[in-house]
This record gives sequence, structure tokens and C-alpha cells, in this order.
Amino acid sequence: MSESKFVTLPLDDEGAKALHAGDIVRLSGKILVGRDAAHKRIADAINAGGEPPFSIDNEIIYYAGPAPTPPGAVIGPIGPTTSGRMDPYTPLLLSKGLRGMIGKGKRAPEVLAAIREHNAVYFGATGGTAVLLAACVKSAERVAYEDLGPEAVLRLEVEEMPLIVLADCHGGDLYEIGPAEARSHRTTLKNC
Repeated sequence: MSESKFVTLPLDDEGAKALHAGDIVRLSGKILVGRDAAHKRIADAINAGGEPPFSIDNEIIYYAGPAPTPPGAVIGPIGPTTSGRMDPYTPLLLSKGLRGMIGKGKRAPEVLAAIREHNAVYFGATGGTAVLLAACVKSAERVAYEDLGPEAVLRLEVEEMPLIVLADCHGGDLYEIGPAEARSHRTTLKNC
């Protein structure tokens, strides 16, 4: 198992270039949270010649919507949602300065191309770990689109959030690399 890379936000070009598909990361700093409806509003604002009510420049956005917050907790369980639902909006947001995304699942070819073009990174959070991920959240505040309820945009401060780099700015894609590596070990696996 690889050692974790400790990454503190904000992530600049050099920091993004230091990450490679398959790297295990412990992410600390401030991130945004938003899902489908929020992405649509952000894209609509940009396409209308405006700006969203918060900056996306050099930000990381986590594709999630928290469950209700239990008494005494900072936030409720907050697991990743399927990233592909944000694919229609992602190239535009990356072109406007978004640095990266956290989610789960394979990305469309145009998203992978935009990640390369804009020195971005796509992190993966493991599905089914919502309680563990919530324990990494040190503070949470709503920043926009409160009418969307659990899909409102939040800003979280996270500490050592466990992630894996799924796609990097060098063209690495763990969804391609992983299966290819597994296939290279077929003869070993046949002997088990």
C-alpha cells in the first residue's frame, strides 16, 4: 500500500502537477460542496455573462449532499455522489478556474481532457464512508443557493480527508490504469 500524500489547500499548479492517478491523499483545507442543481445554477450564471455568488477560482468542489446533522455534530454523514451527473458542467467550471473535484465514478472523455488542459485533479472518495468523511469536517457553512436544501452550496473545512487521485493533469486515469495493471497480473492470479 502506498503512503499517503498530505495535501493542504489551496492547491496551485505545482501542487496539482505533483499528484498522479493512484496517489492516496489526506486533504486538509477549505472545500466547496455542491451537486447537480448547484452546478446547473453556477453554469447558468456563467453562461448568462455573470458570476456565481461565490468564487470558484482555485477551489475544490466535493460532489455530496450531507444527511441531517445529528445533535452536537458539525455535519451529518456526507458521502460522495456519482460524478458523472456533473460532467455536463465540469469543463466550463474548470475553464473558469475550478482546481478540482471530489466524487466517485468514471468521468467523461471531455472532462478528462479539461482536467489535463486546466491543471486540475479529480479525487475519489469511497462510497459507503459517509460517517468517516463527516468526522474529517471541522466546520461547515452554507454559502449559496439555500433554497436547494441539502443541495445548497457549502464551504467545509476538512482535516486529513482520505481520498485517492482518480484522474490527474498528466492524463492519468485510475479507471484505465487499474484494470490494465490487474490484467498484467493475470498469470499470478491464475496460480492462486
